[in-house]
Amino acid sequence: MALNKKTRKVPNGARTLQGKPDISLEQAIVFATAAKKAEGLRGRTLKDYEKHYGYFMNWLRDKHPEIVNVSDLSPGIIRDHVSYMKYDQQRYEGHKNINVGNQRIGLADTTVNIRLRTLKAIFNQLERDDLIDDNPLAKVKLLRQDVDLTNCLTDEEVKAILAQPDRRDFVGFRDFVGIILMLDSGLRISEMLNLRVSYIDFQTRFIVLPAEMNKNRKPRMVPISGHSAKLLLQLIEENRQFFTTDRIFMSSFGEPLAANNYTKRLKYYGEKAGISGKKMTAHVYRHTWARGMILNGADPFTLQKMGGWSDIRTMRRYIQMDTQDVRKSHDENSPLSRFIKKRNN
Repeated sequence: MALNKKTRKVPNGARTLQGKPDISLEQAIVFATAAKKAEGLRGRTLKDYEKHYGYFMNWLRDKHPEIVNVSDLSPGIIRDHVSYMKYDQQRYEGHKNINVGNQRIGLADTTVNIRLRTLKAIFNQLERDDLIDDNPLAKVKLLRQDVDLTNCLTDEEVKAILAQPDRRDFVGFRDFVGIILMLDSGLRISEMLNLRVSYIDFQTRFIVLPAEMNKNRKPRMVPISGHSAKLLLQLIEENRQFFTTDRIFMSSFGEPLAANNYTKRLKYYGEKAGISGKKMTAHVYRHTWARGMILNGADPFTLQKMGGWSDIRTMRRYIQMDTQDVRKSHDENSPLSRFIKKRNN
């Protein structure tokens, strides 16, 4: 005899949901950042998410005010935004301290890709959380970028820059120590400016960066030379005469030193040294360190560990060599030279 199966009755007044909720553009960033925060994303990164998404929202309000929900977006709209950033957007638009009239139109490809990656991360998160049916960023690709072979400083340029800081002055000596440390260790600017005395083992000459300071969330040991250790000790001793904090790099008032302010100092020394056509940023010093390490014989895997790259493919972008390096390496190592010598003999 067949059993009578009980069927679940729908309560009176209940409704059946069909499809996903149509969330607004304002809700999208709230949901995405909440999920990222729960995953442990750093506060600085979350602020970047909100800032870059804000640029996108401002553009939509101006160019497409009819779009209010995520479902209204399409790959065509996103590509229109990319085109605007690349060809029509005024650089530093809305900046309080920069005269935009002196800036050229169109953002750099690197800047466009950074903003595009942020949008992709936001909408990918919404898709993973099953909040949207169609991801408008899924089929939009990043801009192709030319390989920059001018992102390193030459030995002559480094010598010219090191001659600029006034080491008799607190700020000048602090800047000099920072430049030396970047060239010696390859530290990222955020890692260097957040250094504390307790992070440095002067006996073994290692900087021990805690996990929360690193991009890959893993602790890292960075070796430094005896010369860098000596300069750091001098700076620490000078700091102790005036400040109680154990921070190493700070302003002349003892306040934490912001990356933007230190980058301005690097640009200032680059201009004084007569260097043109190159970006004067801490990233360029990191490139210079990586390239110099490889040219001096460091193996890529050791370099990857010191530099804190989780993927060796990322590291490859830092060790691009210019034509002179390639020519020198070829002339010194070409197997043909052995046969020519034998034939001449």
